[in-house]
Amino acid sequence: MTETLAHDPAALPDEAPLVFEQPLNERMRTLLRLDFLYNQALYHNEMSSQWGSRAAVSCLLDILAIATRGDIRADILKELERHLNQLNVFQSKPGVDAARLRTVISNLLRLRADLVAIGANYLQELKESEFLAAIKHRSAIPGGTCEFDLPDYYFWLNQPTDTRMQAFGQWLVALRPLCDAIAELLWITRQQGQPREELARNGIYHINFDRDTPIQLVRITLPADAGLYPEISGSHYRCSVRFLTWNGLTSKAAQAEKDVPFVLTCCA
Repeated sequence: MTETLAHDPAALPDEAPLVFEQPLNERMRTLLRLDFLYNQALYHNEMSSQWGSRAAVSCLLDILAIATRGDIRADILKELERHLNQLNVFQSKPGVDAARLRTVISNLLRLRADLVAIGANYLQELKESEFLAAIKHRSAIPGGTCEFDLPDYYFWLNQPTDTRMQAFGQWLVALRPLCDAIAELLWITRQQGQPREELARNGIYHINFDRDTPIQLVRITLPADAGLYPEISGSHYRCSVRFLTWNGLTSKAAQAEKDVPFVLTCCA
């Protein structure tokens, strides 16, 4: 996964660095995917065209597919509780920014309350929607959501923009507490890492992590004009990075043969 340092890619300066993220466990992969899809859904829902609405609904169905695989809500509640316990310990330590700490704790308490309030069956209405179920079923077929396949979907897509946005907003009501909590947990995880400059000799870098502090997320920052991207693989305890040169869409990438400076952030 890659991200840039602002939410709107169009607003970024050309020299903004690229941040490549690699989750090192399945839970972190799930959180990143849900956050990725939720942000896409919000972005596309702001578009006035029916193509934007189609893209937003597609993201919504992908979120449902992931969120219904297990009890993600319970997992997120446990994570919120764990972070609250950790942060409460910091309140009594000297040198801590008390105001900022109180703000974070307040956010986590609010997110936990919102997540508790929606209950364990928060996805039931979305799962029972015949309208969404039909779109999901037809989406498995290439081009399967054409107007002649789903005339009711086509009719809805041609309703006024405000009508479509309002309907989509109602669908998101059930997901917002979960996705907002995920965004906060990812922010906290990223904040726990300390960026440091490293050098990949001949484009290769290996690192072993402290076994007492399992790493959940690795972030690699490169200049946008470096002409390189990393392939990252690893686990809680070790990680390998191979830098490849970008040779365009028609040529195969090759491993960098030079030393590559980069910024590494390991998030526990």
